[in-house]
Amino acid sequence: MSTELGKIAAKARTDGKLRFTSLTHLLGPEFLKETWKQMNRYGASGVDGETIRDFEKDLDGRINDLHGRLKAGRYKAPPVRSVDIPKGNGKTRPLGIPTVEDRLVQRAVARILEAIFEADFLDVSHGFRPGRNPHQALSALRKCIMTGKVRYVFEADIRGYFNHIDHGWLMRMLRTRVADPKILRLIEKWLRARAIENGVVTIADEGTPQGGPISPLPANVYLHCVLDTWFERVGKKWFRGEAHLIRCADDFVVCFEYKRDAELFHRSLVEGTGKFGLELAGEKTRLLPFGRSAREDIAKVGEKLETFDFLGFTHVCGKDRKGRFAVIRVPSKKSIRKFLDRIKQWLKAHMHWERRNQQRHLSSMLRGRYQYFGLYHCTAKLADARVAVQRQWAWAIWSC
Repeated sequence: MSTELGKIAAKARTDGKLRFTSLTHLLGPEFLKETWKQMNRYGASGVDGETIRDFEKDLDGRINDLHGRLKAGRYKAPPVRSVDIPKGNGKTRPLGIPTVEDRLVQRAVARILEAIFEADFLDVSHGFRPGRNPHQALSALRKCIMTGKVRYVFEADIRGYFNHIDHGWLMRMLRTRVADPKILRLIEKWLRARAIENGVVTIADEGTPQGGPISPLPANVYLHCVLDTWFERVGKKWFRGEAHLIRCADDFVVCFEYKRDAELFHRSLVEGTGKFGLELAGEKTRLLPFGRSAREDIAKVGEKLETFDFLGFTHVCGKDRKGRFAVIRVPSKKSIRKFLDRIKQWLKAHMHWERRNQQRHLSSMLRGRYQYFGLYHCTAKLADARVAVQRQWAWAIWSC
């Protein structure tokens, strides 16, 4: 079945306007079993309380039954279990947890859509794509600042992006490539799936449910059409100088050579996002001088350049050990605060564990942080985080 996906991907690359009318037949028992092997074995249960192990007890029977309902168009998307997870500054964001069976179907459909839309996605996009990750986005950003004619950086934030995606626009975008009615109906069912939180049922009329395997791809398609395509194929024709867009999911920054180009982009972005039901967060959207030339200009008047945050890192115009210009990246204050808050919440919920098991889990959380933030200038901040975790653990033990 992977060969079938390869054929679809090849057709999508060959013909950029081809619409796929027959895709449901791919959701056969073999494809579903193959998809099952790729699923997260530690995912939480949905509203029905069923676990991965429960579903796996009669895997062949469950998959055959599921295939029959999908083939007949009788599959119904069950409600998702809604939970709030910490976002920082005391805020939370909703996360929808589908049932195990629904996760399987979502992942299977996501694989099919991924094979099609990967042919369309541009190199400026790095989030939730096979073979791409945030570190590549960070590397691309550093490269364009270090080697390009960058004098300004425009950073923006779309207010509640995942919660404000317009369903009508999204389906129109998906239909440019997908014409299979059963696949489209499945996506519409997931977009409008009921959410249950503390016994209260809500139905969304906009936004994409976060937490399911299908949610990242439609969100990527939306910004591909709203932002990426416009920037690369329209905006660059207007700009006088260099301009580079770097996007990872809904986080993005744009590097410019000229201030006029950045201001033109800002006006167009406000208009374009508004047309598609989105809104820029004014307090988090700004244009700042940044880069080699900007650093030299600011130094002449005895001032310092501002910094900006992207993907958990604070970016600073500095110098390397030989005194040459360099982009310095260190963990941002926000990312440090969120990590320590997560440690604190985990300790509160797991003080009944044995000390040895607590140590193992805390070490695992620290290793994950080291792996993401393990850049040259981050050593001191990572050491500080380790000391802070030790203090929190000691305080939690003492408080028991």
